[in-house]
Amino acid sequence: MDIGFIGLGAMGKAMVANLLDKGHAVTVWNRSGAPVAELVALGAKAAANVEDALAGDVALSMLAHDQAVRDVLLAGGALANARPGLVHVNLATVSTALARELAAHHAELGLGYVAAPVFGRPPVARAGGLNIVVAGAPDAVAAAAPVLEALAGKLWPMGDDPVRANAVKLAGNLMIVAAVEAMGEAAALGQAHGVPAGDLLDMLTGTLFAAPVYKIYGAMIMERTYSPAGFTAALALKDVRLARDAAAEKGLTLPLADLAERGLQQVLSEGEGDLDLAYLAEVAAWRGGNPAKGD
Repeated sequence: MDIGFIGLGAMGKAMVANLLDKGHAVTVWNRSGAPVAELVALGAKAAANVEDALAGDVALSMLAHDQAVRDVLLAGGALANARPGLVHVNLATVSTALARELAAHHAELGLGYVAAPVFGRPPVARAGGLNIVVAGAPDAVAAAAPVLEALAGKLWPMGDDPVRANAVKLAGNLMIVAAVEAMGEAAALGQAHGVPAGDLLDMLTGTLFAAPVYKIYGAMIMERTYSPAGFTAALALKDVRLARDAAAEKGLTLPLADLAERGLQQVLSEGEGDLDLAYLAEVAAWRGGNPAKGD
């Protein structure tokens, strides 16, 4: 299968490397050249322009946010010049509003569109173990399935409407942020009574909360290791705000998202937006009166 891939951040690079390992032909494009060169050395083909990455059977994009999607795929008319019948798979976390707009735009152009946001960090992507939430027209999903199966430990179908996949992704990311906030506050409570954060979190993430999110982020919090980031605080703030926007579309309020937004804004105000989301626990501890923050 001839695959195009647009957007080569840490996740994009890991996914392309996995596809190359599995024998797929991949044409790659990125706004900066260094990641392209790295992947060409592994066997990828460099696209001359965005349209060149939209000329195969399936094109995947992993762009950072809504504006990047608009700039790369819409503003210059790249999608309008894509190969007729192409299936575009959007792997990124975008707003439900943009997901709705993209679905309509692809239909007008006669292109397939699949929303397939992913859960997992770059090492999981490199190993082909992502959890991928998939929604789109059945024929488009079927065309993209061989590529998605190469990237995924499991595919989670969510129906024909691409918006549903992005709603699930935003809900999941909100829960991840909430877990980090909860661990930070719990650690502050324990420390206030003389219990080291490591002891408390080791016990809880090994018993009641022995789930990947708690164990991965719990270890980072215990070790106070926030770089290199797998999921930056800046991107987490973006996703929390997208979750609030998605809720507002349906007349819902998300008080927990409001709290998370304030904490993440504090992280960014300290100039630490490029650190991992786990750093939010430092802010939660400081807000709870733990003087250890920043030691």
